[in-house]
Amino acid sequence: MASLAGKRVEHFEVVEDVAGQPDAERPQVERPQVEELQAEQPQAEDALVEPTGVVPSDAAGADVEPEARPEELRLLEALLFASSEPLDTASLAKRMPEGVNVKAALMQLQADYAMRGVNLVRVANKWTFRTAGDLAWLMTRESTETRKLSRAAIEVLAIVAYHQPVTRAEIEEIRGVVTSKGTLDVLLETGWIRPRGRRKTPGRPLTFGTTEAFLAQFSLEALGDLPGLDELKGTGLLDSRLPSGFSVPVPSDDPALREDEEALEDGELELALAPPAAEPEADPEG
Repeated sequence: MASLAGKRVEHFEVVEDVAGQPDAERPQVERPQVEELQAEQPQAEDALVEPTGVVPSDAAGADVEPEARPEELRLLEALLFASSEPLDTASLAKRMPEGVNVKAALMQLQADYAMRGVNLVRVANKWTFRTAGDLAWLMTRESTETRKLSRAAIEVLAIVAYHQPVTRAEIEEIRGVVTSKGTLDVLLETGWIRPRGRRKTPGRPLTFGTTEAFLAQFSLEALGDLPGLDELKGTGLLDSRLPSGFSVPVPSDDPALREDEEALEDGELELALAPPAAEPEADPEG
């Protein structure tokens, strides 16, 4: 304790000595540091305060309004979008204010939409909005149409399957009625029958046979898998009281032409498979 007290006294004595000295003889060690800190403090405070009236560049650009579109373009745009059918220039001009060059405005609107997903197009001298041509695939929808064959088409198909190669005249002879060309056209369109060749008889009629698509449609491995006479009777598809000598021919898968057939010439197959041309309507006055 004595030593500590002595040190404390010495300390105060040193302070008193320093305090008793004249200003010129006092140590000037701490004063420059204090003055330097005081000089730097206003600069730091100035750095924290932003100057008034200066707006950052990002904030200045955020409040800039987009360039206004011409009113006539907005009016044309609204009319064409709301219409369920194309509009001609005269109909649009009736809804526009006086003094508007409708043709020039339409051309400008067409240019504005040229690179968009919807284009302004002119159809039959009328204007309308249409999906861009290169985006048509987005609107494509594939669907399978189920079509029911008529009784006549089923009968003709069965005759072709069992009696091939067979001509149209032979089909009519078996059925006992005239076969319309439309019935054969339907079966040709399905891809279940095809022209094989021509019969070596007067008129050289076409002969018809079935295709691989026919086998695939009815889940047949070969034409020999078609039901025979006994199977048809058992399923009730044939009357049990058939005339004597009635038989069901055994179909053949041999694609080779028979002795009484000749090959089709170039272009005849495409002509036979072509859709029938529409018959011209008769003039009621004639």
